[in-house]
Amino acid sequence: MSRLSRVLLILAPAALALSACGGGPALPPEQGYGPNPTLPAAQKQLLPVMKIAPAVGWAEGQTPEAAPGFVATALVRDLEHPRWLYVLPNGDLLVAETNAPPKPEDGKGIRGFFQKMLMKRAGATPPSANRITLVRDADHDGTPEVRTTFLSGLNSPFGMALVGDTFYVADSDALLAFPYQAGQTRITAPPRKVADLPAGPINHHWTKNVIASPDGSRLYVTVGSNSNVGENGVAAEERRAAILEVNPATGASRVFASGLRNPNGMGWQPQSGALWAAVNERDEIGNDLVPDYMTAVKDGGFYGWPYSYYGQIVDTRVKPQRPDLVARAIKPDYALGAHTASLGLTFYDADAFPARYRGGAFIGQHGSWNRKPLNGYRVAFVPFAGGRPAGPAEDFLTGFVNAKGEALGRPVGVTVDKAGALLVADDVGNVVWRVTANRAPPAAGAK
Repeated sequence: MSRLSRVLLILAPAALALSACGGGPALPPEQGYGPNPTLPAAQKQLLPVMKIAPAVGWAEGQTPEAAPGFVATALVRDLEHPRWLYVLPNGDLLVAETNAPPKPEDGKGIRGFFQKMLMKRAGATPPSANRITLVRDADHDGTPEVRTTFLSGLNSPFGMALVGDTFYVADSDALLAFPYQAGQTRITAPPRKVADLPAGPINHHWTKNVIASPDGSRLYVTVGSNSNVGENGVAAEERRAAILEVNPATGASRVFASGLRNPNGMGWQPQSGALWAAVNERDEIGNDLVPDYMTAVKDGGFYGWPYSYYGQIVDTRVKPQRPDLVARAIKPDYALGAHTASLGLTFYDADAFPARYRGGAFIGQHGSWNRKPLNGYRVAFVPFAGGRPAGPAEDFLTGFVNAKGEALGRPVGVTVDKAGALLVADDVGNVVWRVTANRAPPAAGAK
């Protein structure tokens, strides 16, 4: 062990304790939600607040707590860091078992050392399985008949999309295409590279999600930033902090929307037809800044990062400033709480839940590390009306943190299965949870 390593290990407990004390008093979490969240003054931090729930996993028989009228059960257990979910037209569930690729230039220095220590305690550092697993529950009874490796040998896969007979996977560095036949349980054909995606030795936000346009003519790919607030330089952020539009036939791409620090979940809102995205905002300026958010994404829209946040509030840490860009920064539609790591997003467009859920958004909130007390660690529901958010965020699936402050699980991707149940990927519990209504919704017109 080097002398520097020994010094860091000696200093680590004190540094972590110091970081956990900062950030100032925290507002009630609900004040960081909605169309007009409370945005206190930014606070400079010598060391960022580092507060996580150490990962311990679920004990036998434990489950998350579903909202009244619902029940959560484990659809499949003993996965390896399941992060993202996709349901095929025949009802088969695909699970991306994945984690970050090697990033030798990311998280360097003393700050990076402590952050990596913290992420290890949070259960965020196991090696990537680099595979997609297929789970078949043909009769929707919550007990799968088939579990098999659908694709392997990938490079930190995340987003998935099927268009016709072509299956797309967003790896950490490329958008890939595979031939697919309905009902097949394994793909062995080699991939076709559709397009390279921003990657490299930093690749700070490595996850890349993909969604197809309703007619299948375009693919939309999320690419997170290569830093917190541009500290690695402008060149490192080329075509990042953005949603790219890709022509699957030619591989040509363009920046569809930018200034989105780390977009992940995407969905087409059923009533409006608009593309919505869940976005993780920046860290290290206080317990309550900056709220993550979901927003309808406009073609050509700029959403502020790194120069401003929540519209046109300037982040003074960024040098040089760009007042020209700040002047056109778009305020997001709906805040999802500071540091909640709101990753998953899906709109409910089925009939198995009560009518009030139709068209609303479920959000997988992976949970904070830069806030004290903790925030997120749940699946939230936001009702919609007329294609717009129409009420406060609600607890839908909770209980991921126990009374000791330990993480039993952390929710990530969310989707809806063919029977109308909500599926939730839990990358610390290594489970996919299935949430069903424990009684059938009333028939239309019933009193």
